[in-house]
Amino acid sequence: MVLVIDAQVAGISGDMLLSALVNIGANKSKIIEGIYTSESYFSGSKIQNINFEKTTKHGIEATRLVLDIKEEPHERKGIEIQDCILQTSDKIELSERAKGFAKESIKSLIRAESKIHGEPIGSVHLHEASSIDTVIDIIGSAIALDDLKIFSDEIISTPVAVGGGTLSFSHGITSNPASAILEIFCGSDIIMTGGGAREELTTPTGASLLVNLANQCVEFYPSMKIKSIGYGAGSKDFEGFSNVLKIVRGELTHQFEQDTVQVIETNIDDVSGEVIGQMIDKLIAMGAKDVTVAPAITKKSRPTNLVSVICDSSNLNDIISIITSETGALGVRIRTSNRRIIPRIIVSVPITILGRSFTVQCKVIKNDSVTKHFKVEADNIKSVSESLGITFREANALIVAEVRRTLHIK
Repeated sequence: MVLVIDAQVAGISGDMLLSALVNIGANKSKIIEGIYTSESYFSGSKIQNINFEKTTKHGIEATRLVLDIKEEPHERKGIEIQDCILQTSDKIELSERAKGFAKESIKSLIRAESKIHGEPIGSVHLHEASSIDTVIDIIGSAIALDDLKIFSDEIISTPVAVGGGTLSFSHGITSNPASAILEIFCGSDIIMTGGGAREELTTPTGASLLVNLANQCVEFYPSMKIKSIGYGAGSKDFEGFSNVLKIVRGELTHQFEQDTVQVIETNIDDVSGEVIGQMIDKLIAMGAKDVTVAPAITKKSRPTNLVSVICDSSNLNDIISIITSETGALGVRIRTSNRRIIPRIIVSVPITILGRSFTVQCKVIKNDSVTKHFKVEADNIKSVSESLGITFREANALIVAEVRRTLHIK
């Protein structure tokens, strides 16, 4: 099964995720009972009422969390909230996966605040997240995910809308997204976008839940058969869109893996083949997944070379720097693209060719645990060719035959 968390329009908050999970079928009574348990470990707060109700947000019917709590507003150490979550997790006997998720979610929040304020994790205080609301969102979501058995799903996030403008918090006014959200997303695979409002769309608690839940972040839905859809409403209302988090659960309809890459293109002319060759070598060494150079015709019928590079976002700037410094290109075009990848593994295969023993590396594609296709690394073929004094073509034919025999491929 696969679960898509669609936060590209309205962002994500803790109560929106929890409400969406209830909407898609999580046991409401079980969640409420577990949340009430947390009161025992959270002094100074009383849950007067908690429920989940239907509401309509800009034409979309969704579930929203209705919460009435009584508590004295004050700062709490993050470690106090973490202890409450851990004790509650043990008391209600969450699964180990759910306990780990709840623990890491609150730790993400505490680490972000620690980094921002330059305080040790053990003494950092939470301000906006100091209410029992935070415990409710994290514990409630953990219970719901456990109840729906979602932890065994492949969980995918869309890019996350965070909003814009400014917002007020305990230390005054800051630009949106707040520093806590930036710290939580920093180093993760989550793609952040502005969204359609000059207000906060994603909260720190929502961000913490997301980074500890999603396996990957992609711009497009995977190929899937939809089984159920959940809509979780936020507390705000916006003019141009529904303030609703959408989650979609279904079955993948392919055996491809999916990831997101950056595609960089530029046209270069007045550059020699030697320069292009040097550029390609440096790009591959820097970690480019693929480099293509193709002849083309540009304005005024000028011949040119179209350079196209595929890379990860992590080394995007380094790749661009190589292209511009090596070729003198004045700019590049960049786009994000989804890839479908056939899963493969690298195996070392011992073979014997003309009485000599070698070990070659092969990319092996399997389907239902049966090897369907393989490709021997070109450097290995070249090495065997040079060792035996035969042509690359001859070496390739002999190696392929031996690998087929060793791997029992017909």
